[in-house]
Amino acid sequence: MTGTPSRLQTVGGPALFVLLWSTGFVGAKYGLPYAPPFTFLAVRLAVAAALLAGLAAALRSARMAGRAQYGRASVVGLLLHAGYLGGVFYAISLGIPAGVSAVIVSLQPVLTAVLAARVLGERPTTRQWLGLGFGVAGVALVVGPGIAQNSSTDALSTPGLAACLVALAAGTLGTVYQKRHGDGIPLLWGTAVQYAAAAALLLVIAAATETMSIRWTAEFIGAFVWLVVVLSLGAVLLLLLLLRRGTAAGVSSLYYLVPPAVAVEAYLLFGERVSGLSLIGIAVTALGVALVVVPRRAGPAVKLPR
Repeated sequence: MTGTPSRLQTVGGPALFVLLWSTGFVGAKYGLPYAPPFTFLAVRLAVAAALLAGLAAALRSARMAGRAQYGRASVVGLLLHAGYLGGVFYAISLGIPAGVSAVIVSLQPVLTAVLAARVLGERPTTRQWLGLGFGVAGVALVVGPGIAQNSSTDALSTPGLAACLVALAAGTLGTVYQKRHGDGIPLLWGTAVQYAAAAALLLVIAAATETMSIRWTAEFIGAFVWLVVVLSLGAVLLLLLLLRRGTAAGVSSLYYLVPPAVAVEAYLLFGERVSGLSLIGIAVTALGVALVVVPRRAGPAVKLPR
């Protein structure tokens, strides 16, 4: 048995991650009207941490080894969960359209590639840089019309835009830090610590800035259960597995596919129309991610004349 990943692992894992991760925007749309953003995220991550800890104990998973691993897992949690998710949720709560936040956060693959080259020694090939460029262009085509429409009618919130930039920076730093320091940390216990650290910080922020009141409607409960089980357990664990098997830049490029996936889901679930330009953008984005993620097939051996 070789260590070469199968086509299912190369394509199926990333495709499942994009599908699961994209549903987070749908869950946020359902849940945010009934709870402040930091309170919502803090409770969600606290419940997810408890569930993961219980699962890790039941499965007798490998435990954390020393304070260093606890510290590193906590840093990842503060960046990837409190920083990234907190920034996006707060921006949406301030009225920033999902398309605008998606465009800003979609710069993460490029920033990750640049940072990973310096910190991790990962050197993207010319083909991968081309793919990253296609990804930016494709996302812009998908969400550009909606951004232009919103920008022409309503002024965008400056604090909301700043929150998107915080999410972008935190997500980039968290991805690179996880790739550099997270491979040796037990997956289940490490993720539980990530969530606990993020929940603690978000609770402090929520107590200082929000009423912390939640209306437990059927819509909120449905969104909450979905975000905890599918996103915080399924998608995030899959993300960490992908980071262990691939490069930071390659895995990060999958975020390009999230806005197009959300556009399709919004059409199917809410009847939001997808323009022809957006369809072209989806195709361009898929091409860009393929250039970054899918390895080039080795050509046939050429015999040199003797």
